[in-house]
Amino acid sequence: MATLVHKQAATGALTGLALGDALGYPTEFDSVSSILAKHGDWRQLALPTPAIVSDDTQMTLALGQGVRTAMDRGLLTPKRMERPVREEFVDWYQSPQNNRAPGRTCLKACSILKDEARPWQDASQIHSKGCGANMRVAPLGLIQGLSDEQRAGAAQLQSGLTHGHPTALAASDLTAHAVRLLAQGAEPAGLVGLLRSYARENRSHYHERWLGDLWRRAQDPGPEQFIARGWDECLAILDRLEHALRTVSPETDPCLATGEGWIAEEALATGLLCFLLFADEPVTALRRAACTAGDSDSIACLTGAFVGAYLGAEAWPTEWADRVEYRTDLLTLGALWDA
Repeated sequence: MATLVHKQAATGALTGLALGDALGYPTEFDSVSSILAKHGDWRQLALPTPAIVSDDTQMTLALGQGVRTAMDRGLLTPKRMERPVREEFVDWYQSPQNNRAPGRTCLKACSILKDEARPWQDASQIHSKGCGANMRVAPLGLIQGLSDEQRAGAAQLQSGLTHGHPTALAASDLTAHAVRLLAQGAEPAGLVGLLRSYARENRSHYHERWLGDLWRRAQDPGPEQFIARGWDECLAILDRLEHALRTVSPETDPCLATGEGWIAEEALATGLLCFLLFADEPVTALRRAACTAGDSDSIACLTGAFVGAYLGAEAWPTEWADRVEYRTDLLTLGALWDA
C-alpha cells in the first residue's frame, strides 16, 4: 500500500465521499426495485449530470473548513475548535444552498447554535443518533498530526454540536478511526477486528475535556454509563457486519443485513459493508451503496470516504471526479491534508 502522502488519501476520501453523495442523492427514499426500474442494472448506475450533492457533503466541508480555521490558530483544542466549527454550521444553516433535504436534528440544533451566548451543549439533540454526525466526520480521520485523543475528542465534539446521543458520538469517533486506519494502509480484511478492539478500549472513556457536561442532559447515572451505551450499540452492529460479510450476496440490498442507515451505527456498518464487499472496485462499491433501500446518499458517501482513504485519489475516474459539485473546495482541503 502506498503511503498516506503518495496515494493522496485525503483527496481520495473527500472525492469519494462527494461522488457517493451525488450518486446516492437521487436514489434516497426509493426502494431497490424502484431504483432498478428507473436506472437499470445497479452495476451500471451513472453519475447524474450535473453531479449535485446533498447536505452530507456540504456539512463535511463545513466541518473541514472549521477545523482548518481552528488549526491555523494553533493546536486543536476543544475551545479553539468549537467556535469556528459552530460558525461554519450556522453559516450552512443560513445558506440559500441549504436546500438539499437536510436532517431535522441538524436544523434544530443549528437554530440554537446561532445564539452565541448559549453553550453548545444547549443545542445538542441528546436523543438523536441520526447519521448526520458521522456522515460528515471523515476530515478528522484525514488530518495529519492529531493525537489519538485529539481525533477522538474532536470527532465526538463535532457530533455533539448537533447529535448528542452517545451512539452518535461513538459512531462518529469510530468512523473517523476507520478512515484514519485505511488512510494509513490498514488492510480491509482486518478492519472490523481493529474497530472492535478500539470500541472495547474506549467503551467507558468519556471525553470530558471535549464534551463538558453533555452527559448530564441524558438520564444516565454517570458519564461512563452514558458513553458506554453508545459503544455497546456500535459493538453490536460490528457483530452484525461481521456476520454479513460471511453470508451476504453482493447482489442483495446491503440494508437487509446491517440496517437502512438512517441512524449512526447503521450508516457506519452499511457503508463499511459496501466498501468491504468491493474494496478493490471503487465505482462498484459506490454503485452498490447508492442502490439501497435506506439513506442511500449517506451510506454511499461513507462508502466513498472509506474507499478513497484506502486507495487514494486515483481510485476515481477523472470524468466523474472533475464534475462533482464543490470540486474546488474538496481539492483545497484534500491538498492541505495530503501535504
